[in-house]
Amino acid sequence: MEEPNRPKLVAAELATGDIGLIDFARKAGKNIFSVIPDATRTQTYLRGPANIHYVCDPDMVTELLAGVGRRFPKSQFTRNVIGPVVGNGMILAEGEKWREQRHRYAPLFAARHLPILTSHFAGTGDELAEFFAKANGEVDVADAAQEATLTNISRVMFSGNEAVAKRDVREGMRMFAAYISYMSLFDLMGLPKWVPRLKWLRSKAAIRYARTLTRSVIETRQAQRHEEAEDFLDLLIEALETDREELDTTIDNLLTFVAAGYETSANTIAWGLYLLAAHPEVQEEIRREVLSVRPSGPITFESLPEMPKLRAHVRETLRMYPAGALFARDATEDTEIDGVTFKKGDVIMFPVYSLHRNEVLWDKPEEYRLERFLENKKYPRGQYIPFGDGPRICIGAQYAETEIMVLLASVLRRVRFGMTDHPVLAPNLTFTMRPGGPIILSSQPI
Repeated sequence: MEEPNRPKLVAAELATGDIGLIDFARKAGKNIFSVIPDATRTQTYLRGPANIHYVCDPDMVTELLAGVGRRFPKSQFTRNVIGPVVGNGMILAEGEKWREQRHRYAPLFAARHLPILTSHFAGTGDELAEFFAKANGEVDVADAAQEATLTNISRVMFSGNEAVAKRDVREGMRMFAAYISYMSLFDLMGLPKWVPRLKWLRSKAAIRYARTLTRSVIETRQAQRHEEAEDFLDLLIEALETDREELDTTIDNLLTFVAAGYETSANTIAWGLYLLAAHPEVQEEIRREVLSVRPSGPITFESLPEMPKLRAHVRETLRMYPAGALFARDATEDTEIDGVTFKKGDVIMFPVYSLHRNEVLWDKPEEYRLERFLENKKYPRGQYIPFGDGPRICIGAQYAETEIMVLLASVLRRVRFGMTDHPVLAPNLTFTMRPGGPIILSSQPI
């Protein structure tokens, strides 16, 4: 039963008026939520300005991502925004190049490797719990979660290079994330690549640094291989040497995995703690569950299936605050689905945030309800897609869910979180959806 004084949960501020194409590009560069029509929460299909379509119908989503539209490429504005960073990496590769890379890297994210990676996550989780316990007061959980996921990246993707300090890795990744989060007006307007972007002038040093750092780490590990794989980097280099992939493409993909996994996991952890602070009774339920399964010692991969409430909480967090809150495809041929015609060159927007909060599809979608994902409840395909769908579904989905669960379980065993008087700002969407500012919660050691 709902508590009478429960705080209202913060939501994105979507567009309520008509938006022209130029205004669309100008506003979207600062916050894409400002141009996504609010009507996408109450309708399952909406025609936008010019050649833009907004799709929230589960059947249509499935057909476009896994059916007739499965070969539609990533939108051109996505390529313009992150292309200079991830180059020929899997996130932007198309056709046979994409299939080759997907086949090469899929085994890296297989369940059999997750116990190795979980041991690294558990170490970070214990450190994060210690930080929150010592804070014993108000703390910015969004900032702390970012630091924790950066630590995980250092441990599982950039470890083993004594010539590179962890601080340098984290600073390089912060600069890298800032670059991909800045969206140029020229990108959004679809101007040719030869037209200079201000971000290029400002940020080339950040990209050069990230690529040089990545190259150094890979080459150092190649010269100092572990007998058995100890982290993600070992697994990646094994794939590199087995398939004789070019080093530059491996660098592209390692940076792709960083781009896809750094802020996304951090923001989900921050939103997850915010939701638990706002729902203390659920927080206590999940804490009891974690303590009953793993009262002490590092959280293990094998223990996670015994924590269904924690898993349900992570999935409900991803419903309400999906890190990948919007993605887009370009139609490469005329296609008709359920009476809607997508012409060649049209941009198909999938506003995941709106899809997950659509009033036609969900009962009281603005409310947090743990039970939505308990007892293996199933939803129609295309209704819940925090990691996308179809052939290009996020390759690291299980990796991300495992990391988030381990960090949350580690923290909840030792710390109780509560709301404070500090306002939580509406989320902002650029490359990923992030909190609009600090998320200040109270932390009390248990």
